[in-house]
Amino acid sequence: MYYVAAALLVLSGLFYSASHHEIGSFGVTMCSYGGAFCDNPLIVFSGAALAAAWGMFVSVK
Repeated sequence: MYYVAAALLVLSGLFYSASHHEIGSFGVTMCSYGGAFCDNPLIVFSGAALAAAWGMFVSVK
């Protein structure tokens, strides 16, 4: 679950950068397919936080 949280955290950063036009033509492509996430990257960040919390909840040590 930590890998999922890390991947979602990276995606959140990419969507944030794409919404501020910082990553060039790749950002334009990202925003054309994931417009809702470019408008509000907090959605993906919240998913990352929930995945990390779930990973801590179910982890057995």
